[in-house]
Amino acid sequence: MTTMLKLHGHPFSSYCWKALIALYANGTPFTFVQMESDRPLSEQFPGKVHPGGHIPVLEDGDTVVVEATSIVEHLAVHHPGPAPLIPADPAEAVVARMIDRVFDNYVMGNMQRVVAAHLASRDKPELGMRASPDAAEIAAAKARLRQAYAWLETWLGVNRLPPHVSLVTCAAAPSLFYADWIEPIAEDQPRLKALRAQLLALPAVARCVEDARPYRPFFPLGAPDRD
Repeated sequence: MTTMLKLHGHPFSSYCWKALIALYANGTPFTFVQMESDRPLSEQFPGKVHPGGHIPVLEDGDTVVVEATSIVEHLAVHHPGPAPLIPADPAEAVVARMIDRVFDNYVMGNMQRVVAAHLASRDKPELGMRASPDAAEIAAAKARLRQAYAWLETWLGVNRLPPHVSLVTCAAAPSLFYADWIEPIAEDQPRLKALRAQLLALPAVARCVEDARPYRPFFPLGAPDRD
């Protein structure tokens, strides 16, 4: 009998999107366990099994998988489908993993730095907003975002991405979706702007966007009236 997967997370979480996109793209049956906003995450399942108490967390029978990239890798191995999550060619897989880290560390990571600069506590977002956002941290994170955008624009000009939906798709879609709210991709970066639009048009990504729409008031900077 096939074990039903459980993904613990929240529809507004960028890293949860990363796992959800992979599941949706392959039509993989799973149960979504949404985190309860009135309870500290430390008291819920992810807080007890993840070393940092973060989401998403995947349950596959007795196996628990933490970290969004590892969840996508686990799905590629144990629950494959039509979406080529990890390229079959080892050399292409290395490139996919490299670009995954670029999006996670330098796009998503710096986007989250800006969000965190508005929160009283990054580890306890339930404590609400700071009286005054950390302006120096925001400026530094935005500068690093622009640096990452420039690198990606150049890289896209001489390389090709794996076909959608891949690990890169799963990382790039939420990264570019939220980062562009904080620091819009420049007009002189047409490849990156086109990639964001292309990603948001994918059915698996569009589903995440719509499922997260009711939670936009949670965005500390104020969600823009677009997308």
